[in-house]
Amino acid sequence: MGTSQRRGRPRSSLATSLAMRVIGLVRRRGLGEGAHITEQWVADELGVSRSPARRALLFLAELDIVERVPNRGFFLTRPAAELGEVGLDSAPEEEETAYFQLIDDQLGERFGAEFTAAEISRRYGLSARQAERLLIRMEGEDLVRRRPGRGWEFQGVLSTPESHDQSYRFRMIVEPAAVLEPGFAVDPETFAEHRARQEALLRGRILTSPRTELFRTGAEFHEMIVACSANAFLVDAVRRQNRLRRLIEYRHQFDRSRLVAQAREHLLLLDLLERGELRAAADLLHAHLDRVRWLKTGIGPEPPPPGVPG
Repeated sequence: MGTSQRRGRPRSSLATSLAMRVIGLVRRRGLGEGAHITEQWVADELGVSRSPARRALLFLAELDIVERVPNRGFFLTRPAAELGEVGLDSAPEEEETAYFQLIDDQLGERFGAEFTAAEISRRYGLSARQAERLLIRMEGEDLVRRRPGRGWEFQGVLSTPESHDQSYRFRMIVEPAAVLEPGFAVDPETFAEHRARQEALLRGRILTSPRTELFRTGAEFHEMIVACSANAFLVDAVRRQNRLRRLIEYRHQFDRSRLVAQAREHLLLLDLLERGELRAAADLLHAHLDRVRWLKTGIGPEPPPPGVPG
């Protein structure tokens, strides 16, 4: 395997993982707004050295969960109760674990294309009811479907870096073109809703949201932009790509720090569209998708981060 593909593989981020553990620690201690959080305290409580503890706190500062005061340290910007649960879905923990194990096994070609609920139950240590509930959830996400007669099967999904790369390149053609469609019109109410969701990510939801919600937030943002074109064929094309890439995208939610820049670019895109700067918005969207494509696949030369137009 080439170097570029290895470089594009998702990997766990220590800073992200520790930042999520810090939030859990703050919640367990019930700390209030303004509480002083020191590197040494985090290091001692989580059993790590001060260097990774500091990186985790700097990441939290970037998300405005803590404030960094020069020569004094880090201080909590809101009560612990407002931080929400860390990385939990509504499903029970064992079902959530099985969900992502099944995804990894399918992408790793360790699982057959056709299977039964009983096989899911045996393989992942679930009860029959849990296995059925898991499959119904995946059916609702268009990941699996019931086979005629008996059993289940995976729907067509993207499972390789090359197919993921091609998907992004397809979107780099479709999405900027949608912005330049003659029928493109901003929906103020919908824009306000998505602006609030992106701002919430930057206030900490990047860390506290489960992988499924992070994917949904990003996918729905891009679908919303394309829907403003009033071209049903473009919208259908983007929705299909989102369905196909869902599984492989989940693998890229281990390192969440990169999502900060992406949320900021989403907000800048909204600004440009609301000002009617459609050409600049299309250029930014193309550069944004190209950068994310490379971060997730490592294929080709590294494109520069999207610049601020003007």
